[in-house]
Amino acid sequence: MTATPDTLIAPTPTLSAIEARVLGTLMEKARTVPDSYPLTLNSLLLGCNQKSSREPLMDIDEAEVASALDTLRTLNLVRESSGGRSTRYEHNFQRGIGVYEQAAVLLGLLMLRGPQTAGELRLNAERWYKFADISSVEGFLEELQDRATEKGGPLVVKRARAHGAREQRWAHLLCGPVDPNQGFDPGASAGGSQTERLARLEAEVAQLRETVQKLCAELGVSQPGQA
Repeated sequence: MTATPDTLIAPTPTLSAIEARVLGTLMEKARTVPDSYPLTLNSLLLGCNQKSSREPLMDIDEAEVASALDTLRTLNLVRESSGGRSTRYEHNFQRGIGVYEQAAVLLGLLMLRGPQTAGELRLNAERWYKFADISSVEGFLEELQDRATEKGGPLVVKRARAHGAREQRWAHLLCGPVDPNQGFDPGASAGGSQTERLARLEAEVAQLRETVQKLCAELGVSQPGQA
């Protein structure tokens, strides 16, 4: 059984977009590349700016990452280790926020990839944690949505179904309130340039390809276009 998380004493902090990206990247790399973890500042920067499994895409610099790390350390969400030749960083998300492991996985994915359906979260979580089925994902999301005020309040919200979509997407609240009536449209960005919109579309296509690959592997069938 999963251990009960520590009781949350302080209110849940509100993170900036860069702080959420830094924290989510540390959470991801802890599970996907454990041999390289904790991360150096340079490795963390590369992870924050990578072009796959990220929504939105970012191009942040070393100073911005260092500033985010300073804030996250004061919030007890990141720890620094000085062993070896380079300073390394690791997250303390589960204890710092006060959530179960499965809930931390879902929040980490939402911070890195933006709003997602329960089905998308289950597939994208494969390298982080293997959920038994979609209903188990939905159960943890609903717990996060109904989180009591004395524990810090809700951490996710279920957004309205976007035009043409079959399912509703979930969004995290670690960066502040989200309008639940706003359907998710990765191409709609206030003031966003054509280049930015194209980059988002390319990232979405890459994520869809990744999802198809996972589905084909899970079902034991060939990918479209392959013999």
